[in-house]
Amino acid sequence: MIKFCKKCIMPDSRPRIVFNNEGVCNACLYSEEKKKIDWEDRKREFLKLINEIAEFTKQKNSKYSCIVPWSGGKDSTSIALKLKLEYDLNPLLVTFSPLIENEIGVHNRNELSKMGFDSVMIKPNLKISRKLARRFFIERGNPKVAWDAGVNSAPLTVALNYQIPYVFYAEHGESEYGGLVLDDESQKKRNIREVIEHQIGDFPQNWVSNEIRENDLAPYIYPDENELKKTNITAYYFSYFFKWSMLENFHYVEKTMKKKFKTHPNKRTQGTFTDFDSLDDKIDCLYYYMQYVKFGFGRATRDACRMLQNDQMTRQKAIELAREYDNEFPEENFKEVLEFLEMNEDEFELIVNQHRNNEIWKTSIDNKWKLINSI
Repeated sequence: MIKFCKKCIMPDSRPRIVFNNEGVCNACLYSEEKKKIDWEDRKREFLKLINEIAEFTKQKNSKYSCIVPWSGGKDSTSIALKLKLEYDLNPLLVTFSPLIENEIGVHNRNELSKMGFDSVMIKPNLKISRKLARRFFIERGNPKVAWDAGVNSAPLTVALNYQIPYVFYAEHGESEYGGLVLDDESQKKRNIREVIEHQIGDFPQNWVSNEIRENDLAPYIYPDENELKKTNITAYYFSYFFKWSMLENFHYVEKTMKKKFKTHPNKRTQGTFTDFDSLDDKIDCLYYYMQYVKFGFGRATRDACRMLQNDQMTRQKAIELAREYDNEFPEENFKEVLEFLEMNEDEFELIVNQHRNNEIWKTSIDNKWKLINSI
């Protein structure tokens, strides 16, 4: 039976989350730890790194100071804006194409480009992308496994090709949201073991099949670790240097871009109460719905917990929002998603139900699925 964190509302069914003896999750414990961090000291450490980057750029006569993995969303956009406008760097933005692009993502990327940013977009072979999305939706209930691999590999591949040794990712999710932190250094610097084990679950080279050759998987394969070391390429987490908040990131972007950053036109995204997060891919609502199917918590719980841990919401309000929106089916773009996955509704429903954990789901008298217990 699912247990819920006593401080936030995250269930213990979330992968790798840990509760202490008082029933508090490690994400909430970390949020308390962050209040004790000397953020001015962290900023001084960041400024030292900025000076190092500036010196490198001058010595190598490099056109770009660093790489920012960039979706066009509020988090990566806030990092790009801060690096350029507040710290006088010239970041190269690297995007791994969404599975199914939408107008909001295209608009937001174009608007930032108008503000003086260069960017590179990696668009993998759509035929292979679709095959992998379908395969992993069937096997793991997650159509974005290969995309997760690409979004991790592409920025470092570009860094290697351009000989730019500094990469700035957003937050360290294992610390911020409850997971397995390998060591203290992994909160600051990206670790290939953590990427493979926690985000992808496998080496992409193992995805070779009768239909897919290893060459087809090039966009998803992480660069050789020895090559990265030779070039001294290091990927940092911005959340190590500055206290992380998705809501504050959005407010910063909205203010800096003078409200040219688009949010969801319906004032909220299906499955949640927010309208500003994870907007650039039409398949995202399915991704979060499958999180609800597999683990018993949805996108509203995810968003509410992040705000709770930053003292931006009460627990009671979080419970109300989770009850209202967590189980909302992603009707928007559903037909287009089915077409992308090359399946019909009956096949889709069969696959979804195969991923329901019988420890958290039961069927009711009218043969409908219901969580055994929920918040």
